[in-house]
Amino acid sequence: MSAFPFEILATEGKARTGVLKTARGDIRTPAFMPVGTAATVKALTVDQVASTGADIILGNTYHLMLRPGAERVSRLGGLHNFMRWDKPILTDSGGFQVMSLSKIAKVTEQSVAFQSHIDGSKHILTPERSIEIQADLLGSDIVMQLDECVAWPAEEDRAREAMLLSARWGQRSKAAFGERDRQALFGIQQGSTFEHLRKESVQRLIETGFDGYALGGLAVGEGHEAMCEVLDYAPSMLPADRPRYLMGVGKPIDLVEAVARGVDMFDCVLPTRSGRHGQAWTWEGSLNLKNARFAEDDTPLDETIACPASSHYSKAYLHHLVKSEEILGQVLLSWHNIAFFQALTAAMRAAISEGRFEQFRRDFKARQAA
Repeated sequence: MSAFPFEILATEGKARTGVLKTARGDIRTPAFMPVGTAATVKALTVDQVASTGADIILGNTYHLMLRPGAERVSRLGGLHNFMRWDKPILTDSGGFQVMSLSKIAKVTEQSVAFQSHIDGSKHILTPERSIEIQADLLGSDIVMQLDECVAWPAEEDRAREAMLLSARWGQRSKAAFGERDRQALFGIQQGSTFEHLRKESVQRLIETGFDGYALGGLAVGEGHEAMCEVLDYAPSMLPADRPRYLMGVGKPIDLVEAVARGVDMFDCVLPTRSGRHGQAWTWEGSLNLKNARFAEDDTPLDETIACPASSHYSKAYLHHLVKSEEILGQVLLSWHNIAFFQALTAAMRAAISEGRFEQFRRDFKARQAA
């Protein structure tokens, strides 16, 4: 029995829409989780994030354990209280950032030892410590097991080694997590682009038993087509009665294609990172607001989205803000992009519920490619 009941409300093909019921509120799926790296979704207040329709956000264990420190966040009432977000929070395990950001990372059976990218200080992260930080100190609602993620392309032997270590770390994560009523633990499927390794990974994860399952080792350089090839089979390997979370994805077309293959949850820094660099995501694709063609365009980004950044300001004004390097431009574009991603997931939920997802998918692909 999962700590958080997951109810599937409708399906069309492999696509599904449902509700994950947590102690801090319902998460409607498909769900996009804005990334709050350092206890903040960059450039936005929590009220702005909530106004977009986001049911859940993501926090980064690695960044928070280094600054301001997990123990400090705990003394200040936990992550929800610290950042004043009262809805669910999912925290990643810290493993991915350890591999990608640390100056030196050494992986052993017991732990990963690394140097901080901030000041070079030395740290050790074990599965048990990751669980302690996430569940006990930060107070996350959805906790991720510590895993080892390998970049693409990966040799099969290396991918298998990381998959097996992740499975063993998953067992240790589950033992450290124990049984909790108000928090859930997700396991992570690994195996790179090797189908048989991903199958073995799932078998080992199911033996351990988790409240939800993530697809790891994607969005690490393999590209959209290769990712979709893995998603053709990988989500279906996971238990149908648990939420499926594709980590670190992605562009709007990635979300639509992943939902078509049975994925329920996503996170990505793309909406706010794009916003800080003058890019807006729309139903017709991405727009570069630095472009001179918007200098006298008095139309809004999208007047159908109930977000002031989307509907109240002209592209000409946004162009001016971006070209002038005004902070407000970064705020408004980040706000719009989060709102668009929430509008996209809401549209997918409605399309699946009404049995027209495949038509929605075809139309969306055509508009994005135009």
